Amino acid sequence: MDATAGFDRMWSELAPVGRSAASGGYRRFAWTAADAELREWFAAEAGRRGLDLTLDRAGNQWAWWGDPTAGPAVVIGSHLDSVPDGGAFDGPLGVVSALAAVDVLIEQGHSPKQPVAVVNFGDEEGARFGIACAGSRLLTGALGVDRARALTDGDGTSMAEAMGRAGFDPAGLAADPETLDRIGCFVELHVEQGRGLAELDQPIAIGSAIWPHGRWRIGLTGEANHAGTTRLADRNDPMLACAALVLAARAAAERYDSVATVGKLSVVPNGVNAIPSEVTAWLDARGPVPARVRQLVAELAAAAEDAGGSLVEESWTEETPFDAGLMDRLRRLLPDAPVLATGAGHDAGILANAGIPTAMLFVRNPTGVSHSPAEHAELADCHEGVRALSTVIAELTA
Repeated sequence: MDATAGFDRMWSELAPVGRSAASGGYRRFAWTAADAELREWFAAEAGRRGLDLTLDRAGNQWAWWGDPTAGPAVVIGSHLDSVPDGGAFDGPLGVVSALAAVDVLIEQGHSPKQPVAVVNFGDEEGARFGIACAGSRLLTGALGVDRARALTDGDGTSMAEAMGRAGFDPAGLAADPETLDRIGCFVELHVEQGRGLAELDQPIAIGSAIWPHGRWRIGLTGEANHAGTTRLADRNDPMLACAALVLAARAAAERYDSVATVGKLSVVPNGVNAIPSEVTAWLDARGPVPARVRQLVAELAAAAEDAGGSLVEESWTEETPFDAGLMDRLRRLLPDAPVLATGAGHDAGILANAGIPTAMLFVRNPTGVSHSPAEHAELADCHEGVRALSTVIAELTA
């Protein structure tokens, strides 16, 4: 069976959607015109295969092969949104591969004994409203509806307003236990966001767990003043404290065998020739050992306090191991695939924490780069991922 059937066509169709001419990366943000185009594309692909399209109360799209009420479903898929100027593969590879895997099974004449669903989770990256995996968190109830509606983007537009403009009634936004109860298991295929497979010279890996990870907001205050006339001795510049905290985060990450990143700043008044009065920074910290990540953050919290500022937790997710029984089946079906943990968060982790048996497959990224236009996967490896996924689904629905 040629697993390339349909994959190349779909990949080519998605390539221009939301792409920045300046960077070559993607700006596919939740509840925007690009997001609407992606949703229309997903709906059309469901129709092409005769799959029933549904929308859950959190706004996620589901394409059903078989009666969704006929028993616990095997769910595959991922997301189509991106980080600012992100790569092409993070998320869309999982959705396209899932649809292509269904093609393989249909052409093989496979008749699943339980429903199969391809899902497109909304707002996985959290690039617009700041909460990662918002669609799956809303579905499972991990993100409260009132909080979600009130989230705002950089222009002050609330998620509720954005949803309404996109044609989705925010009044209907809610957790959806009925849809959740239909999921028997979830297998998410994703491009690897590191160099593990490249170093092992393997095209496919099985995921073992997601590292514990969290986000914290750092607040620092000072005094706005003129950049040209204020003597250095007279300045109260919070940007200096911010710079020190960024360096401290890097040093602490090295000590605690973790990773820490400050990738977003908000500066007031944000003028080239003005000393800031306020600086807000966001810290992302992750690592294989939860206690060591917590130690890292505690050190930075103390340093922020010493600088007259604060460090406030916005989210924290414990280590998320994937389902042992499901992983055993994947290892038997894919005996050559290594087993790797990941430091990246995924919708699979949200569903796993909600009690859904969950597994992941990773496709080699030869650059090891992600959340960047340099993110890449060779077509041959993508096709291998489709073959692996179709093999898994055939087994799970036999």
